[in-house]
Amino acid sequence: MKLISFDIRADFAFFRKPETNNTINLSYNIIHRPAVLGILGAILGLDGYKEKGKLPAYYEALKDVKIGIEPLNHDKGNYNKTNIKYSNTVGYANKGTNFLTEELTLIEPSYRIYLLLDESISEQAQLFTSIKKGQTEYIPYLGKNEFTAWWSPDTVKEYTFEQREITEESVLIQSVFIKKSVLKNDKEEPFPDLLNFGNEANPFMYFERLPKDFDLSLMQYELSDFAYSNYRFKNAQHLDNMYYLEESDAYVQLF
Repeated sequence: MKLISFDIRADFAFFRKPETNNTINLSYNIIHRPAVLGILGAILGLDGYKEKGKLPAYYEALKDVKIGIEPLNHDKGNYNKTNIKYSNTVGYANKGTNFLTEELTLIEPSYRIYLLLDESISEQAQLFTSIKKGQTEYIPYLGKNEFTAWWSPDTVKEYTFEQREITEESVLIQSVFIKKSVLKNDKEEPFPDLLNFGNEANPFMYFERLPKDFDLSLMQYELSDFAYSNYRFKNAQHLDNMYYLEESDAYVQLF
């Protein structure tokens, strides 16, 4: 098994929230696991969606790859956004009237993508080779095909790692992670009480409800509450799927 990361970026990104209305479409701020799987599928040249109600080939091939996500070059977890307006004047699309829509689009987002790869599986072995060389079969994009994404082989890293339960009094978590409620004395502990308030420069906490996978019965996103911070965390023993990175003396969550 290899745990690697690479840094991917684009001039713009739009990860559409399905619950937004017909006029203004909102984007997730942080790239989510289903979107990362699409990028990995593009790198390998695997087919995408072809038939309604059927999962794409890239998902079937890569669904077992564990993924971690770390935002880069952000403002306390957030990216700048711009409102882009579109006008569709094609008659068959709007019954003869101009259809106007707006998309709140991310500006210059970048992310560090962590992957746990099993080189005994051919697709995962080829994925490691392609990422390391900066090669891709299809052009990857961040949410929309006009928002081309790219990475440099110089950003690819391999880690000395260990999957283990957290036993330290306080730890640094470099990636986004799934936020869980913590019970103490039969009461739910407020999440900020888990933080070790130190001397971090520009300390922040960021929360977002993101897709973590597909609900295979409903054929829609399965959502979870995620958190991201530069604080050190106390009482983080309840977090699952944590991987310790020796190089940075920190943890990432892979899911």
